[in-house]
Amino acid sequence: MAAVQGHLANGADGPDGTDAGGEDTPPAFRHAVTALRGVRVRPEVELDPTPPPRRLAPYSYALEAVVTGAAGDDEELAEGRLILLHDPAGHDAWRGTFRLVTLVHADLEPEIAADPLLPEVCWSWLTGALEARGLPYGEPSGTVTRASSHYFGAMGEREPSTRIEIRASWTPSDHPSPEPAHPGPRRPEPTGEGATERLGVPDTAGHLAAWCDLLCQIAGLPPAGATEAGVVSLPQRRGPQTR
Repeated sequence: MAAVQGHLANGADGPDGTDAGGEDTPPAFRHAVTALRGVRVRPEVELDPTPPPRRLAPYSYALEAVVTGAAGDDEELAEGRLILLHDPAGHDAWRGTFRLVTLVHADLEPEIAADPLLPEVCWSWLTGALEARGLPYGEPSGTVTRASSHYFGAMGEREPSTRIEIRASWTPSDHPSPEPAHPGPRRPEPTGEGATERLGVPDTAGHLAAWCDLLCQIAGLPPAGATEAGVVSLPQRRGPQTR
């Protein structure tokens, strides 16, 4: 997958939505977005920029993702949106200057949707994905909702369906974190001009990777690489849901 480009909601975008180099954009936000644009994900995840909201924070950047099945399979197993917010003045509720906001949803098998512990399990997948990559975070908040649909009349032949939805936000911290449970290659410390500035920016690339881990898990895909003990994913849905 090519490196992600994107849209910056800060009043300094060019006509195509990409950064036009406005002097008012904080360097910390630029570094955070650059890190997001450089992330490469597993082939089942289609990751694209999308216009971000303009009222949640002075600066924002958004990505949307769809998780599909095997190569050539157009079935959508899960989808979501991730928004990076930045307020240089800080935000009391965030307890920081950056905030990540997400919406993730997927259709479920009826027997899985009936599990009374499903909301707790789905929330633990979010926090577990962050902790597995050793990412420090604070002030997590959100909801897990499951909605069932029953069909009648001309649609009566369709089987009932249930959708799980995770709405969440958290503050990515920029202080050092403990070693992850499944450590990957360590990133080199930033050097050169602006290095001190970059040290104050959270690991947005790591948070995006963890978010993609969550998407794949709720989609029912096995972990990338070898199967990891103690990690349970939802079974993949029956029947196609073409785009």
